[in-house]
Amino acid sequence: MQAHDADGQEKTSRMKSLLHPTRAVALGFLIAIFVGTSLLMLPLSHAEGQAAPWLVAFFTAVSAVCVTGLVVVDTGTYWSTFGQSVIMVLFQIGGFGMMTAATLLGLMVNRSLRLRTKLITQVETHTLGLGDVSSVAKLVLVVTFVAELVVAAFLALRLHFGHDLPWTEALWSGLFHAVSAFNNAGFSIHPDSLMRYATDALILLPVMMAIVVGGIGFPVLHDLRFKVRDPRHWSLHTKLTLLGTGILLITGFVAVLMFEWTNPKTLGVMSMPEKLLSAAFASVSARTAGFNSIDIGALTHESWALHYFLMFVGGGSAGTAGGVKVGTVAILALLVIAEIRGHSDSEAFGRRVGPSAQRQAITVLVLGSAMVVLGTLVILRTTDFPTDQVIFEVISAFGTVGLSTGITAELPASGQLMLTLLMYFGRVGTITLAASLVSGERRMPYRYAEEHPIVG
Repeated sequence: MQAHDADGQEKTSRMKSLLHPTRAVALGFLIAIFVGTSLLMLPLSHAEGQAAPWLVAFFTAVSAVCVTGLVVVDTGTYWSTFGQSVIMVLFQIGGFGMMTAATLLGLMVNRSLRLRTKLITQVETHTLGLGDVSSVAKLVLVVTFVAELVVAAFLALRLHFGHDLPWTEALWSGLFHAVSAFNNAGFSIHPDSLMRYATDALILLPVMMAIVVGGIGFPVLHDLRFKVRDPRHWSLHTKLTLLGTGILLITGFVAVLMFEWTNPKTLGVMSMPEKLLSAAFASVSARTAGFNSIDIGALTHESWALHYFLMFVGGGSAGTAGGVKVGTVAILALLVIAEIRGHSDSEAFGRRVGPSAQRQAITVLVLGSAMVVLGTLVILRTTDFPTDQVIFEVISAFGTVGLSTGITAELPASGQLMLTLLMYFGRVGTITLAASLVSGERRMPYRYAEEHPIVG
């Protein structure tokens, strides 16, 4: 009887291990990818009624579920309306699913932390409670679909009245691009992405708004929704994310203007207002959205280097954006500032950043950098493309951005498969890694003697 009970407890323990939230998220994305691949391989999904090659379908499904936007075929002409609908559903699931999963994972982690903290600490940190789980999911759902429908309506009206598209085309194009923008997916049914609308502010501005709202992260939206009247009550995460986002957007905007002002292939032929609009859009889109209104392949090498940084950082945590996240970089910046000043604590806005968060930020940055280096070496080994183009492609995949200098479809199968791994780990790996680090944290009953190895 005892042996039977022991076996039952062991099976229960194994089941709980398999259903650990981090594993469930990773498994859920894999299932969505394989279902999407199967649907895209159907003749119904192909514009000419034939079965798509498995690698094309698999790459497209991974890119859609991981809300990246890298493609090996033209979405608008290669796939039928059904195929395009499958792709849209996939990046809707990928964006909404990750935003919801990341938020709920954060809540579960916070529960374990709260069990070890006092009530006053809960009040000071302004974190969400587990009792809010249902309202959390509802708010994410409402924000997602309201934002998408509003942007879709704006785009459809503009496409019909401003660009003379029939209502059916305008509605479909507006909906597809609105969902793609909010989920930071970067998929477009136009072969030139949004370059044909490079001078149309009524198209680019709604898309930019959707990108920012979807990519800034749900915890920030929660604070803005419920505590907007008193910024003093915003969490440190919200303040760091908003500050970091503002700095990156302005820096990207100014740098693109500076690097591309006289480039005849990008901003050089535009008027002043058009240059400002295109530079702003490029800065926003580089933060993992993946749309482009100017030719990425024609950018200067300085602009490519700028994109390396913006794509790698990405957007806010628990949102639809990828990258190592703004909050991660902000924490590391505070750590560097504290070290330079000789302070023992990293501080901002009257709050101290805990050592656990600092370790997690360093780990995420190191592992992310390692993935980029590994992907670059693998693809360079199998192709003859210039190193700067390969680095751009790799960071775009890992950051789930979707921007490309135009070499994605020309990569060999091994290179494309490497990109799918980067997209998957970039989309799922960092957030599940962070959750695993926090949920697995425990105090050791002993500490070793301290030494100080030489640094620098």
